[in-house]
Amino acid sequence: MDLNVRKIKLLGLILISLAMALWFNLRSSTPSIPTVVSSPPKTIRYFDRTLPQSIAHIVLIPANSKFLVTPALSQKVATVEEFAQKYQAVAVLNAGFFDPANQKTTSYVVRQGKLIADPKENERLVNNPNLKSYLGQIFNRTEFRRHLCGQTISYSIALHSQSLPGGCQLVDAIGAGPRLLPELTLAKEGFVDNNNKRDALGSNQPNARTAVGITRDGSIVLVMVAQKPSAAANSGISLPALADLMKTLGADQAMNLDGGSSSSLYYKGKTFYGKVDLEGNSIKRPVKSVLLVQEN
Repeated sequence: MDLNVRKIKLLGLILISLAMALWFNLRSSTPSIPTVVSSPPKTIRYFDRTLPQSIAHIVLIPANSKFLVTPALSQKVATVEEFAQKYQAVAVLNAGFFDPANQKTTSYVVRQGKLIADPKENERLVNNPNLKSYLGQIFNRTEFRRHLCGQTISYSIALHSQSLPGGCQLVDAIGAGPRLLPELTLAKEGFVDNNNKRDALGSNQPNARTAVGITRDGSIVLVMVAQKPSAAANSGISLPALADLMKTLGADQAMNLDGGSSSSLYYKGKTFYGKVDLEGNSIKRPVKSVLLVQEN
């Protein structure tokens, strides 16, 4: 009887061993399917935000994406749509200051390493007696830069006279100002002179405004804040409020660009204008220089 029990147990162990061997064999012969984790595409994105006295139109260009942000200048003033068509740009934002009377720049513009716009060549600017004491500040205002550091493209916001990061070469730059973040530099850049009650940009008054910012991870934020057609006389945003808005959008560096009637943003076939007249109609003023968003 004990012998029969031992035989049955032995047979059971043999059967279990055979079954396990067969299972392992089948498992190893079945091709495994790797798990693919897809990351969200690094692509440009537009959205808007309704503010108490205005509407902010925002374009976000992610860091390390296929898009570049570069300046462009027109010999004669042009609309952002015309810039978009000429350069096949995905987005276009008005940028540097200019004199509408002679259509000459009052901001520096560097493109592909070459100075293509110099405010010192604008005779109406340099010969204006009311601006003579401010020219040193005007020629050293904030600019948005693109530079090449080794093989890496990066962006920064700095005063015109400020040195580049070590080992970097300037590719593009466009001036405007004042700086918004990390601090608002109205007096330093000559836009505000409290002693002479000068405020060239009406900095504390609501108006259509334009700005560019850089987030901590290197993404670029383009912003155009438009007035509300129903409240043309007292809508828009002040410069301190614009600085706060850029901070809420994730920027730790930001600068003001030309605003008022110049404020305009093109994105994928649609244009948004910032300034409205007393009847609530958009003012469409051509501009001298812009920031382009193009595929690299």
